[in-house]
Amino acid sequence: MSVAIPLPVTLPSDDSAAVDALARMLHAPSARLVGPDGTEVALPAEVHDVLLQVVEAMQHGQAITVAAHSTRLTTSQAAELLGISRPTLVKLLERNEIPFEKSSRHRRVRLDDVIAYREQRRVARRDLLDEMTRHAVEDDLYDVDAADYTDALEVARKAGPAE
Repeated sequence: MSVAIPLPVTLPSDDSAAVDALARMLHAPSARLVGPDGTEVALPAEVHDVLLQVVEAMQHGQAITVAAHSTRLTTSQAAELLGISRPTLVKLLERNEIPFEKSSRHRRVRLDDVIAYREQRRVARRDLLDEMTRHAVEDDLYDVDAADYTDALEVARKAGPAE
């Protein structure tokens, strides 16, 4: 059984020159690590890709967390990752939209389940936006000014859902 662990967060480096140099090195076709004793090891592609993502995020001033997908999160951590409140997350859990485990009084959510839910929501939002765009094109609303669009939207709301 996994135990919820606090996810370590690494803040962006104050030494942007070193981070930039590391980014340039990682963009080379075959980066290598050199140990304290001078031993060199070629970076496996997967490790290289992770390091590159970390360095690029730090270049953009973003904090970093690296965690295994099987990591168990508290409801607060999961809510923060999704950008929602903890009570909203609890409602999602209670509606079985995200799997969770409950040990005694505390709910735990797997990181990979939270990521999967976030991706499902992203795809659903994209699909809805695509559908709305298609309807707008079909209704010739792209050539309408804002006031006319607002009027058309008001008419559509009063008409109710399309069948």
